[in-house]
Amino acid sequence: MTRLSRVLGGAFAALVGLFLVAPVAVTVASSLTATSYVTFPPRGITLRWYAEVFQKPEFLSSFALSAGVALAAAAVSAVVGLAGGLAIHRYRFPGRGLLEAVLSSAFAVPTIVLGIGLLQWFAQMGLASSPLTLLLAHLVLTVPYAVRLVLAGLAGLDRSAEKAAAGLGAPPFLVFWHVTLPAVRGALIGGAFFAFITSFDDLTVALFVVTTDLQTLPVRIFNYMQYDYDPTVTAIGTLMVLFAVVAVVVIERFVGVAKLFGAGQEDTR
Repeated sequence: MTRLSRVLGGAFAALVGLFLVAPVAVTVASSLTATSYVTFPPRGITLRWYAEVFQKPEFLSSFALSAGVALAAAAVSAVVGLAGGLAIHRYRFPGRGLLEAVLSSAFAVPTIVLGIGLLQWFAQMGLASSPLTLLLAHLVLTVPYAVRLVLAGLAGLDRSAEKAAAGLGAPPFLVFWHVTLPAVRGALIGGAFFAFITSFDDLTVALFVVTTDLQTLPVRIFNYMQYDYDPTVTAIGTLMVLFAVVAVVVIERFVGVAKLFGAGQEDTR
């Protein structure tokens, strides 16, 4: 019975993996078709559509905008997430419960509602569409991730190490730099990583805060597909998947995906 359970469990895991990988595989295969329309299985093999992507300056400029805003969102979210997480975890101040509720509710509010609200708020503030307003809109999505991950990292932090460092005469900044920050480094990098992916991949909120001259890559793809659905779209999708894979490989190389989420750490005590 145990052997049968293992076989059934392995088969179920394989089916789930196939279900998750199949859409990506179809997209990659469709991007190689020699036809001028999207088809699967592909009819012929060609890299023509990848060359088409790099010959369209609008896609390159949208990629640069998305990558730049995503990097800025990751950096700002990491700093704000660290400060907010430390404040919520260690201090009692008026509005602390409200702040936690707002950060938690951000995950439950539909992004289309956030997009409409941000559009109206920017209009009332007289803020024209720009990379700055796009960054501000994405921070509404990304900061809660960073704060929550930092709070999770701080929950497992042993304060005795900080007290020992302070008792030995280390000033508060050195205690923070050499004790606190390394303890939450994985959570902080994880928050920045989630912020980057969320910002780079966002479509719903960006639709409300961009213009015809200022479009992120997902918005550009969305608008392009309304008038022309050729294998250029699947080629861009494949490149975005490759971009995400490269990001994960880089994180695994320099940080470790397991450490990123607090797993795989041995107890050295």
